Amino acid sequence: MPADLAFDLERSCVRVVLQDSGGRILLFRAVLASRQPGGWWELPGGGIEPGEGYREAAVRELREETGLLVSPDWVGPPLWRRSATWTARGIRRLQHEVVVHVKLDADRPAISDGGRTAEELEEYVASRWWEPTDLVASSERFYPGRLPELLPGFLDGQQIDEPFERWN
Repeated sequence: MPADLAFDLERSCVRVVLQDSGGRILLFRAVLASRQPGGWWELPGGGIEPGEGYREAAVRELREETGLLVSPDWVGPPLWRRSATWTARGIRRLQHEVVVHVKLDADRPAISDGGRTAEELEEYVASRWWEPTDLVASSERFYPGRLPELLPGFLDGQQIDEPFERWN
């Protein structure tokens, strides 16, 4: 992280590469003018609460953001580690993330609001099950920013220690 970068909030987070039985990856379309005009696509996930491990956080975040119930046993190890910063709603965040893989035994299950936060209800305007090849070839903006580049290796089980990302 650049030494001159001040932040207002620091937290640990889990992001989930959620894959259906057909191999597609779930992403949310997020739109918030204070972050990036036009929006972006992002992995589900969020903060790890005090006393919670990454598996429990992944299960909770998937339930809240997608309405899907998954077992902690379905949550893979944190193969991808990263730190990123961004500003939204006037707050500069520094987030230390692990990215995990969850495979579902269902084809494009319906996504619902299982308990999204007020911010998520405002920001998440759509969801889409992406073919990995379409995601990798897309010119859309993603969070994590290097998702199209790093996804194939992640899905192959590679350990990824990504450099710091200043997202905005």
